[in-house]
Amino acid sequence: MDYQKELKELKPEHEYFIGIDSDGCIFDSMEVKQKEFFIPNALKFFDLYAISETLRETWEFVNLYSMHRGGNRFISMIKVFDLLNRRGEVKNSGCLIPDMTSLKAWVKVETKLGNDSLREYFRSHYDQDLERVLRWSEAVNDDIARYLHNIPSFPHAIDALKKITSYADLVIVSQTPLEALNREWEEHDLKKYVKIIAGQEHGTKAEHINLSAKGKYHDNKILMIGDAKGDLDAARKNGILFYPIIPGEEDKSWERFLNEGIQKFTGGTYSGIYEEKLLEEFNKSLPGTPPWQ
Repeated sequence: MDYQKELKELKPEHEYFIGIDSDGCIFDSMEVKQKEFFIPNALKFFDLYAISETLRETWEFVNLYSMHRGGNRFISMIKVFDLLNRRGEVKNSGCLIPDMTSLKAWVKVETKLGNDSLREYFRSHYDQDLERVLRWSEAVNDDIARYLHNIPSFPHAIDALKKITSYADLVIVSQTPLEALNREWEEHDLKKYVKIIAGQEHGTKAEHINLSAKGKYHDNKILMIGDAKGDLDAARKNGILFYPIIPGEEDKSWERFLNEGIQKFTGGTYSGIYEEKLLEEFNKSLPGTPPWQ
């Protein structure tokens, strides 16, 4: 299925376009997904119980508490295992970290980094560690679908969605699997506010914005809202504006957007001093150096 087709065919209904991330931005779901589903399945499928504490610390740094948070699960896994390979505790444990050579080769040639495309790649590039990555990812999706429901949303985020739709076209820009996104947005009756929900099957976040918005709206009337460095990078690659949702201060960030960000954006005074001040605060909240170094 050509998921990107619907992005290319998006027709503007408003003067403004806003892309919004989902996990950790609209829904308070980042920590529970990583800590209760991603990590336990990684321990199980890669037989890493011997370094359980070290893996948890490394995984949480990459996926929750650093500039890498919010990235595609496969790229984040590569970062986690690369860091583990450099940690003394792991070397001293004798625990074998999976070889990510095949996964690294796949992410270099594919932008739609989801289970379907990995499964297709795996058929012609058999590798034991790559198979474990695929089984791990499938298990994460299955467990989340089975057990995780009623994910809380940030109150002011919902207020913002309601207000935004009166003047802007909204697209969800995410690296979460599409099935999970649709289920979560339907569960909270929020799909009515957005034109398209784009997940990992649609490509990178930068591609989501490029295909759905570039050339259809003026660049200073396109805004990406997100809680991760990857969201900022997607905005910068497209030469558009960015509004940060600060990790740990999500509802405060949405309240600020409602009280002043919207007016700055629609009033044409967003870029420059205002945006730079927000980015300074955002960057301080996402360290690049692990606490153990």
